[in-house]
Amino acid sequence: MTILDRYIARQYIFNVMALLVILFSFVLVIDVSLNMDRFLRLADNLGIQNADEAPSTIRRWIVTVLLIFDLWWPKLLQLYNFLIGMILVGAMGFTFSQMTRNREFVAMMAAGVGLHRVVRPVIIIAIGFTVLQVINTELIIPRIAPLLVRDHGQAGTHQLKAAAVPLTLDGSGRLFRAASFDSETETLQGVYILERDDQGKASRVITANTATYSNGGWDLVNGKAQIRGSALIEPFTPLARIETSLDPNELRMNRFESYSQALSFRQISQMLNRETLTDPAKRARYTRIKWGRFAMMISSLLALIISMPFYITREPKNMVLQSIKCAPIAIISLIGGVLGASASIPGIPPAIGVFLPVMLLSIIAIAQVSSMKT
Repeated sequence: MTILDRYIARQYIFNVMALLVILFSFVLVIDVSLNMDRFLRLADNLGIQNADEAPSTIRRWIVTVLLIFDLWWPKLLQLYNFLIGMILVGAMGFTFSQMTRNREFVAMMAAGVGLHRVVRPVIIIAIGFTVLQVINTELIIPRIAPLLVRDHGQAGTHQLKAAAVPLTLDGSGRLFRAASFDSETETLQGVYILERDDQGKASRVITANTATYSNGGWDLVNGKAQIRGSALIEPFTPLARIETSLDPNELRMNRFESYSQALSFRQISQMLNRETLTDPAKRARYTRIKWGRFAMMISSLLALIISMPFYITREPKNMVLQSIKCAPIAIISLIGGVLGASASIPGIPPAIGVFLPVMLLSIIAIAQVSSMKT
């Protein structure tokens, strides 16, 4: 990289990091201010459990700070994925506004350097932060997924509490119900499974004391099956295992809506590759989750390119006015990528539908860059 590239890249990285720190701090301070009483009560409870008497004031505040850190460090990693697209656009605006105010674009043109030259270091750095987003999404977030669905009352704990499983449909049309599901051991207690025929009538009932997930199915303890629908009452027969697309990840997704965003590309691919997943609605949902995250990343980079011509100008302009012009276009571009990755489009396969905003934004980005006067 030349001196000019390094200079622009350094300014851009500084602005990206500054915006990350500011936005993270803003979100964290608001949440802590609204929930400080809950953190303090939790710190008191932990102090009483670990000591014979109430904790001192200093110990109480130290424990509170540790609880806040324990709850929020995984959430900030996830927040990075949601905010990085907007931050890349905002940091670009600050970087080029500073260069305009210092008349650096004028100096570049006087030296015979075209303004297209300033685009390269910004795009390279933006791709670098996007690569970090991919690493975060595929390697880090799936490992800490249980920590992301905790509420404030669960700060300091690293295990999800067991909860009952209501009637849940698997990919083959079976209905599952369980008295409790322990997501740490991936074990069901008090299992009841209802199989149905093509008309939706009960054809077989399966019960078990416990069920543990392994290799695409549930291993049953004291599992029994009984045929239903015949005139004669059939006796229960032993059943040791049942193959199904309903796995612990899907149970967590049903319990916590945000859990689906914590699954990696490999995990979702494994769910889609199961022959027992025959429900088209679920297949479409998993496909959108699988490919939608990459469509959002590409849309963020395209939104950055679309926004650049508002700030790269041959003559000094009012950057506040330019920001006002740029804001709605950048916001619509970013939101379009999010909506395209999550909303289904009738008649279009999900793997293609999530990339429709990318196709549209690509055309706009090419038009924007081509119209830039340098």
